[in-house]
Amino acid sequence: MLKNIFFWIALCWTVVVGFFCLVPSNDIPTVSIPNLDKLVHAFFHFVFTILWFLFFKKQVKKKNQFKLLIAAVCFSLLFGIGIEILQDKLTTTRSGDFFDVLANFTGAIIAFWFVLFAKQIKKNQNTIK
Repeated sequence: MLKNIFFWIALCWTVVVGFFCLVPSNDIPTVSIPNLDKLVHAFFHFVFTILWFLFFKKQVKKKNQFKLLIAAVCFSLLFGIGIEILQDKLTTTRSGDFFDVLANFTGAIIAFWFVLFAKQIKKNQNTIK
C-alpha cells in the first residue's frame, strides 16, 4: 500500500511541475524578485528527487539506497532537460534555458545531500539509544 502512495504522490508532483513549466508564461503571475524562477526550479526538483527516491526505496527489497538516490537525481535531471526541450519546441511564450537546467540540477543535488544528512542523523540517533 505504501508503495502505491509514494508512487501517486511522486507522479502528482511530476505532473504539477510539468504543468507549471509548460503553461504559457503570460498565464503565470509575475513577481519582480531577481532569479525567483531559478529558486522555484530548484525547489521543484528538490521535492521531485526526494519523492522519487522514497518511491524507488519502497520498490526494492534489497536496497542499495545510495544507488536509488543517484537514480532519483538522474531522473530529476533528465526530466528537467526534457521539460526545457518541450518548452523550446512546444510553447510560444517560453524557451529552453540552460540556467533552468542548472537550477533543476542544483535542487536535485541539495536533495541528495539532504537525504544523506538525514540518514546520518538517523544512524547517529540509533547508535545513541
